Amino acid sequence: MRPQKSVLSGLFMVTTHNLGFPRIGTKRELTFALDSFWNGESSAAELQKTGAQLRQKHWQHQAKLDFVPVGDFSFYDQVLDTSFMLGNVPARISQLEGSELDNYFRAARGRSANDSEQDVCCSSGMTKWFDTNYHYIVPEFSADTHFKPDSSRILAQVAEAKAQGMNIKPVIIGPVTYLFSGKARDGSDKLALLPRLLPAYAQLLIDLRDAGVEWVQVDEPLLVTKLNGAWRHAYDLAYHHLKSCGIKILLATYFGTLEENFRLACELPVQGLHMDAVNALKEVLPMIDWLPFHKVLSLGVINGRNIWKTDLNYTLDWLEPFHARLKERLWLAPSCSLLHVPVDVNNEDQLDAEIKSWLAFARQKLDELVTLGKALNEGREAVADELTANRNALLSRRASTRVNNPAVKDSASQITAAFEQRNSVFSTRLATQSAQLKLPIFPTTTIGSFPHTEENRQVRRQFKQGEIDQQKYSQLLQDEIKQCVQIQEELGLDVLVHGEPERNDMVEYFGEQLNGYAISQSAWVQSYGSLCVKPPIIYGDISRSKPMTVEWMQFAQSLTKKPMKAMLTGPVTLLNWSFVRDDQPHATTGYQLALAMRDEVLDLEKAGLRIIQIDEPALREGLPLRESQRKDYLNWAVKSFRISANGVRDETQIHTHMCYSEFNDIIDTIAAMDADVLTIEAAHSGTELPEIFDSFNYPNSIGPGVYDIHSPSVPNEEHIITALSSAASKVCASQLWVNPDCGLKIRRWDEVIPALQSMVSAAKKLRQNYI
Repeated sequence: MRPQKSVLSGLFMVTTHNLGFPRIGTKRELTFALDSFWNGESSAAELQKTGAQLRQKHWQHQAKLDFVPVGDFSFYDQVLDTSFMLGNVPARISQLEGSELDNYFRAARGRSANDSEQDVCCSSGMTKWFDTNYHYIVPEFSADTHFKPDSSRILAQVAEAKAQGMNIKPVIIGPVTYLFSGKARDGSDKLALLPRLLPAYAQLLIDLRDAGVEWVQVDEPLLVTKLNGAWRHAYDLAYHHLKSCGIKILLATYFGTLEENFRLACELPVQGLHMDAVNALKEVLPMIDWLPFHKVLSLGVINGRNIWKTDLNYTLDWLEPFHARLKERLWLAPSCSLLHVPVDVNNEDQLDAEIKSWLAFARQKLDELVTLGKALNEGREAVADELTANRNALLSRRASTRVNNPAVKDSASQITAAFEQRNSVFSTRLATQSAQLKLPIFPTTTIGSFPHTEENRQVRRQFKQGEIDQQKYSQLLQDEIKQCVQIQEELGLDVLVHGEPERNDMVEYFGEQLNGYAISQSAWVQSYGSLCVKPPIIYGDISRSKPMTVEWMQFAQSLTKKPMKAMLTGPVTLLNWSFVRDDQPHATTGYQLALAMRDEVLDLEKAGLRIIQIDEPALREGLPLRESQRKDYLNWAVKSFRISANGVRDETQIHTHMCYSEFNDIIDTIAAMDADVLTIEAAHSGTELPEIFDSFNYPNSIGPGVYDIHSPSVPNEEHIITALSSAASKVCASQLWVNPDCGLKIRRWDEVIPALQSMVSAAKKLRQNYI
């Protein structure tokens, strides 16, 4: 047992712990192991070995903490892990032959290693985890759902960690958040399943208790959202049912404030409560006043969602009085799991040294946590050097002339309402565009990217490393664009794209060319499964020095008489999918990005491009969890998009794309963006337009995705016709476009070509019925 009181300082000891660690590995070892297994190049045993090696490394990185998390590692997604741990696997998957790992990947991506095309089953739906860019596999429920708990996976990891001498705290998703995060496929009331679910959770907790576990972290981030009476009552039922399991529960909330759930969280029969003090600092003092004396209070004092160094001196200023009151009942942790940040800033040997000095990735955030704990346990003098270095780094950032650009701020101050307005209403624009573009009903297109092959990635690497010059690089990329255009011509698509062979990432590509951005070398973050993203870093005011896409788009348009669609990333997505500066409001940065992208749009129009797509897949995910904060966000987000898009003439058609079509609650906002064409993900969610289109008369054109690009499955013509016919029952057929769910970058050509063939042939058949 840890001492309850420091011999050196006489202060009561705080406990340090972590809510979760990035699982991908410092060099994306998990990504490469998964891809190798799925491609049939390695065995399940080899994949499991890589998983065990990563867990061991991650626990070692966290060994300086008082508790390390167990169960936060996953081969795909922790929500899917929970579904398998609870025995909640769709029958269409659980009845298939093969191992549990095979069925796990079938649920995640529609196919496991070595499955043939005939073996493919429908994967489960995917959406974003609260307001993050992390995706999870949506649990499926029905009125007949029953749960059969299986704790073997987490117990095996408990045994692994204990064998390595770790003091552990298993992590599981709480029953109410799990139930809320799922979908009842038959329209039944999923909350009615709670009485069946709770015995399964109780058994898991008892199994952990019997394995010698003292504390378990139960994640309930749903508590930071507004809940109706039934869901609030579900918390009372759940934790009164679980309180007799004989194990200490640390109930973890994060991503926001508790507000009306404050007293509920205080009074639940658990032994400890974690709250996000980064986002809910104003609630900490009331929590100390309210929380019963026998409960631990864990404070999330390090931002688990961003990469800037913590102001340690400021944090200690407000922490020390709380420590004086709570004594050994005070625990310290990051605000949420560190899954949402890169692993180690020390891997950045090419990043500008000054900017690097301002950053803290997962391992550095744990160092900050240890410093805070030591300062409270032994006094600030025990960490005087660390506090001085931290203060100097923060002062350097605040004083840097690279951060603030008066000219950019002046340009943003000149924005007027006229920047947001198209010249004419949609109906007038549509007539003008139709006369010019001469597209058929059910026009076919793609979202932008085509498969990025290893040869393509190698060309980009060679150019960045100076192995080939600009002329050779441009020629190789032009050859790829030619091939991409030729394939689309042969397939018979109506609106073509250039395939984006020059782009490593839809955000990073623009970040590399905009002032105020820094690009990391290896700051990878998991999005889902093996897919990782490397968000660029917005450290200063944003401006555009020169055109970023015009040369490539002019070349692509010169290869075809069909309309070529120029592809841009919108200002809100550029912001939400970057690590954003925390020293000014996000709206201010959003407007700066909007002006930069507006300049690019106008240059594309001048270059002769008549269709310009401005992708905003991250607009929905930036929506605050609290309804009271949403209006302000949506106002500046939509304004940013309109600033970027609406300087063009009527004949220029503006498209936008959004992933994950769960926007019933903001459909008015989507319409207010006034894009001529909206394309959305629909295939991965069951190939259905969202229910809101039954009642909301969407005014502009829309393309519901008919090809799920997250799965290697190839849709057939009949499947696509059914999907489009269903969509035509909700919106006018003349409004419909035909397209995949998203870009095709992560797919292979042998999957993409037959899928697009099905899409084109389905559109042709439908035209015969609607002409």
